[in-house]
Amino acid sequence: MLPEINLQGDVDIAALSPLLRGMLLSVAYADGEGGIGLTATGAMNRKFVHWAAVNFLWPDFTAEDLYSMHKVLNERDMPPLWVVRDMTRHLKLLRRKKDVLLPTRRGREFLVNPNAFFDLVATDYLYSYIHATEREEEVQARLRWWRMFLNLLNIKAREGCTPMEVVKILYPDLAPLSETEMTLEAWELKSDLKYGVLRRLCWLGLLYEAREGLTLFQDGSFHKTPLWSACLQLDRIRKATSASIDDLYSAAGCLITLSLAAQSLQDHS
Repeated sequence: MLPEINLQGDVDIAALSPLLRGMLLSVAYADGEGGIGLTATGAMNRKFVHWAAVNFLWPDFTAEDLYSMHKVLNERDMPPLWVVRDMTRHLKLLRRKKDVLLPTRRGREFLVNPNAFFDLVATDYLYSYIHATEREEEVQARLRWWRMFLNLLNIKAREGCTPMEVVKILYPDLAPLSETEMTLEAWELKSDLKYGVLRRLCWLGLLYEAREGLTLFQDGSFHKTPLWSACLQLDRIRKATSASIDDLYSAAGCLITLSLAAQSLQDHS
């Protein structure tokens, strides 16, 4: 059974959640500007994409970040915008009318009380959304492990943890390897964890990545935000040492490996 997401208390979700903030700003823009203009191919126009880059304040995808790689910005150049558009369409907050996206009645209700929509947005995005770089089978296979991932991060992200530190807990046989060997052997495992789990939690606003002083290719340390405890009630592990907790999750890592191997064989049979 998937951990339930149930927002409690008065939390400023727009300040903490890049995804909810992006959705709110997009619907508000459409409401105030007569719609979001679309190109001939149906993409959001450059005027809005530029506005979104400046105003979303999306970590790693600010206007400065994006314009350092692109002279002009199209919708395809801003990956978070793909998710914002998909979620506003999926939840029927925006509708297309000819060459613009307009707010629906439900979209205006969302503007008035976004907290009331958080549980639905968070559950759909965290557990079901399929990113452009993912396959539906990958998202489905991850469902059985979400409780384990969240319980582990509930402990380790209190003081901060890197993707590789989590991989070492889940797969202790990799721990003795050198940094170079780890990079080669655990690249796929770390990538799956970083983009399949940690990115979702960061974009939703439950985690944030501390990146000060790091290069583009270095991983930061992931920490919980106040939104984590405001919406998640997870299993409590009492009277356990750090070592025994790591042992518990390393066993779970072995099960994940076996499960993914079985899924791979099934996919190729």
